[in-house]
Amino acid sequence: MHQLINNSLNAIWIVGEEGKIYYCNRACLELLRVFSPENILNKNFCIFLPPDIHEICKDRLRRVLEKKEQLELLETKMFRNDGEVIEVELRTAPCYLGDKIFAQVIVQDITHRKKTEKLLNDQGKLASIGQISASIAHEIKNPLTSVKGFQLLKESQPHFYLDIMESELDKALATIQNLLHVSKPDLFEEPLVPIELCKELNSLLFLFQEKLYNVNTELLFRDSERNLVGKRNLLLKAFFNLIKNALEAIPDKGDIKIEHYYQNGFINIKICDTGVGISEDMLKKLGTPFLSTKSEGTGLGLTQVFTTIHEHGGSIFVQSIIGRGTVFHVQLPCD
Repeated sequence: MHQLINNSLNAIWIVGEEGKIYYCNRACLELLRVFSPENILNKNFCIFLPPDIHEICKDRLRRVLEKKEQLELLETKMFRNDGEVIEVELRTAPCYLGDKIFAQVIVQDITHRKKTEKLLNDQGKLASIGQISASIAHEIKNPLTSVKGFQLLKESQPHFYLDIMESELDKALATIQNLLHVSKPDLFEEPLVPIELCKELNSLLFLFQEKLYNVNTELLFRDSERNLVGKRNLLLKAFFNLIKNALEAIPDKGDIKIEHYYQNGFINIKICDTGVGISEDMLKKLGTPFLSTKSEGTGLGLTQVFTTIHEHGGSIFVQSIIGRGTVFHVQLPCD
């Protein structure tokens, strides 16, 4: 029995009164990134759990030890020895050793599952937002187009206000058109083709020559022979938006670094800037239409980026520090 528990793939604790840990198996040491059982044994199991659930866990332990209950699953977070926080699922049941009763706590790491669930949930939200946005955009575009037709009045009755009206209508129609492109991207049915991302990224930079005079650009392209299969125009549009955002985040002089490398079945592209940065609250909402860090921005560019990357089975991660810059890290599957 001892060998079965010790060689189990699941992390297992044997916990006694007052939460003291009397035994842990190998999988538990690996999960918590602890090198020796001495770092765990005789300690209170609550030290690995968030303070806000300590009372809940003590009550669960009491129910097992006193009432011999087998408890329902509990999802929570757990602190590893190196400080990393992971998502776990706890199963707790009575365990009899001789004439004594203990609590057997089986810990399963569900961090990857929770990340996948969040990704699927985010994709569902983006799809719903796209459908709603497309409907609203169509309803608004028609009357705006009709109003724009009245600019013919300028020929018979020119007026300064009519010029302002035309200019503002053009801006409104451009925003609506962008929204339609994001909610139902153009070339959505374009074929999947092999894409040399290093070559395409180099080509995109030429489009920004006028804005690169005050910006140092560093290209670190490794594994350039690795190609991915995707919708070329949609992906180019996404990376165009990311490079454009990086340049616009730098108010005066600064640096932009673009990395390309292959790792574990994914092509990784990192676009780093030394711009103004993004607040933590804004980071959580990136990709939402009409949410922008720029005073005149619509946020539709990043919505297109997130939608396109997810459509290609990829992931996008963002790190930022106010006043120091931002890193957009894109991962795309590659055979």
